[in-house]
Formats: sequence, structure tokens, C-alpha cells
Amino acid sequence: MTAAAVGLSHSPLIGKNDPVPEVLAAVDEAVGQARSFVRDFDPELVVLYAPDHYNGFFYKEMPPFCLATDAQAIGDFGSSSGPLSVDHGAARALARGVLDRGIDLTVSARMTVDHGFVQPLEVLFGGIDQVPVVPVFVNGVATPLGPVSRIRALGRAVGQAAADLGRRVLFLGSGGLSHDPPVPVLDGAPPRVADALIEGHPPTPEQRARGEQRVVQAGRDYAAGSTSMIPINPAWDNLVLDTLESGRLADVDAWTVEWMGTEGGGSAHEVRTWIAAFASLAAVGEYRMTSRFYTPVPEWIAGFAVATAQQEPSR
Repeated sequence: MTAAAVGLSHSPLIGKNDPVPEVLAAVDEAVGQARSFVRDFDPELVVLYAPDHYNGFFYKEMPPFCLATDAQAIGDFGSSSGPLSVDHGAARALARGVLDRGIDLTVSARMTVDHGFVQPLEVLFGGIDQVPVVPVFVNGVATPLGPVSRIRALGRAVGQAAADLGRRVLFLGSGGLSHDPPVPVLDGAPPRVADALIEGHPPTPEQRARGEQRVVQAGRDYAAGSTSMIPINPAWDNLVLDTLESGRLADVDAWTVEWMGTEGGGSAHEVRTWIAAFASLAAVGEYRMTSRFYTPVPEWIAGFAVATAQQEPSR
């Protein structure tokens, strides 16, 4: 087996509330390097770790993580809609392999995914149907959240199971670093909002449009400095990247849920997708980070990062 990893931030505000041209050009260059890295690696399978933003997973049943044997994208914020090219055989094999390794994995035969899954497939591959994929949802917003050590264990088990496939596998983590967007919270929510978070009633097109416009406006307010959202934290973001680059993944076991939220904001736990992806790569063997890019982008309400990594040659 040959393996590589990519970590890529996403934001629904990309293309809708962009930063100054110099920042946008730097992001485009970093993303272009990642795209070239992926093209050169030419994966036969992508294991995609991504969060959800109350579009596919709700409090009626909220697993800490879930692997899909089939998945449909809803098309929020102008992203692609329709079926992902899920490799059903690989998905079932990975699910069995992870369960055999003692991880209590939830499996979905009809997962609904949003821009968190779709954006990296669009950016790196040109669409949601261009490469065989196994989607893995990692909860990053719905409390209570479990210990980060379990996410590392999940990634390790997936990596070990993937090694049995004997294919070129790219482990892809999709998520912002520090960011605190206006995500609804169940505790203290008014009855109508609480019911939507629990039951997952699909919004009407008009309701979805209004909700998306609120997020766009929040990005504009955040960039202008008139907001109560927690600021982007470059120091914490670079600590995350340093930890992944060094390969000291066991360090994350000491990261508490409360500390991560305080340092990185309400959605900082999206970095769990990066941890899972790099833990999967580490399970295959030693690796080295081949590129790393970071910049805070208030217009996207995100510490935005792109990183690539590949296996070290066998000694």
C-alpha cells in the first residue's frame, strides 16, 4: 500500500466574501500546490474525513463519527449536489476492519453530506464524482464531544484497515482551524430551533437562502471587527500544524474539549478531521509534511490552512 494525506480548510464563504487579492492569490497558490500533489500521487481511493453543519446529522441520533457506504450531497452554499462516487466495496471493508480493531464505528447506508465534504472534492478533483471515495463524518460541533484520543484511535484503525486494501490511498481531512461561525447551539435554543436541531427538518429553499445570507453577513461583520465571535487564533492554529508536522500525534490525547473551544472557537473541533487523516497516514508508516500553508482569513471566519504529507521511503 502507498498512502498520502492532505489537510484542507473549507468555508462556505469562499467566493462570496473574499479577502484582498494578495491573500486570495496566496491561498490559490497553496491550493494549487495541493492539487498538483494529489495529481502526482494519483490516488485509487480517497478516505475523506469531514464534519457536518446540521445538514446530515442531528441530535435525534448524533454519533461521534460515522462511515458511509453511500452518500448524497445537498448542495448548500452553491456547492455540488447529488451522489458522491462512494466505493461501496472499500467502504464495507474499512468498516469491518475498523470494527475488528475495537472502534465502535457507526455506518450509514445513506449519508447526507454538505459543503464540508463537497468543497475538498471540488477543489482537488474538480467534482464529487471524479474519484472513488469513502466518506467519514467526524462530529465537530454537536456537544457533548468525546475525547480527541478517540479520533486519533479512529484514524489509526482506518489507516490499518486501509493498508489491507493494497491500494494508493489518500487520507483527506476537511476543516477549518480556529473559527467561531454562527452555528446554532441546542442548549438554551428556542423550541423551534431546538426541534430543527433534533429532528433535522429540511428547510424550505427560502429558509435555506435566508440562513446562508446570515452566514455571509456574519463574515462581513467579522472582517469589519463588529462581532462578538471569538477571534481567529494563529498561535493555536500553528500549534495544531506543528503537532501534525512533527508526527507527535499522541500529544492530542491531552487536548481537552474545553481548551480547544477556548483557544480556537466554537468550531475549532473541525481539526479532528485533520487529526484523523494524519493518524491514518501514521498508521501506515512514518511520514513527512511536504507542504504547509496558513493564513487567517476573517472574511471566511477561519484560520485557513493547506498541508500535504507523504510516506517516508522504507528503510
